Amino acid sequence: MAEPVLYSFRRCPFAMRARMALHISGVEKEHREVVLRDKPSAMLEVSPKGTVPVFVTDDGTVLEESLDIMRWALGKNDPEGWLERQDADLLEATDGPFKHHLDRYKYHTRYEDADPLEHRAQCLNHLKRLDERLEDQPNLCGEQRGFADIAIFPFVRQCANHDRDWFGSAGIANVAAWLERHVTSDLFAAIMTKYPKWEPEAA
Repeated sequence: MAEPVLYSFRRCPFAMRARMALHISGVEKEHREVVLRDKPSAMLEVSPKGTVPVFVTDDGTVLEESLDIMRWALGKNDPEGWLERQDADLLEATDGPFKHHLDRYKYHTRYEDADPLEHRAQCLNHLKRLDERLEDQPNLCGEQRGFADIAIFPFVRQCANHDRDWFGSAGIANVAAWLERHVTSDLFAAIMTKYPKWEPEAA
């Protein structure tokens, strides 16, 4: 069987969470770094939708959703028991409404009549929900980091980085501390390695 292949983009939060699950699982793979304005034809052939991450498993199955990639990798090996610490409601709220408002807060010029401050306020509602969850525990589903933390914090990082001053004064100290622990972890450092743009080998 061929070695699995991951098409990724370093700064994409969806790709980040897929890379973290693959890394912790120890699955060997070929990493292909994509430049989004110049997507390789090899990726588009297996996944015409043209977004990352895309993962081609060792048996040729194509996984086009980051959560599916995470679950596939952890199904192979889950040394920290991440799959035991999921929260379907939080994941749905993050990937749905929170991501919707985050895009319109950060990239408001791409959306007609988007009010970035209104969308930021909607983002804050979700962050406060996370903050309450973190009041009495260091991670979203208990003492140890798990699936929910790894799947969600890349998007909170994206929100925080857009305006660090606002984020620091927004009254979500628990989220801020939780985020800091994850972004300074050895795991996150390991998956943020810089790769050159992947080019297919010449025939």
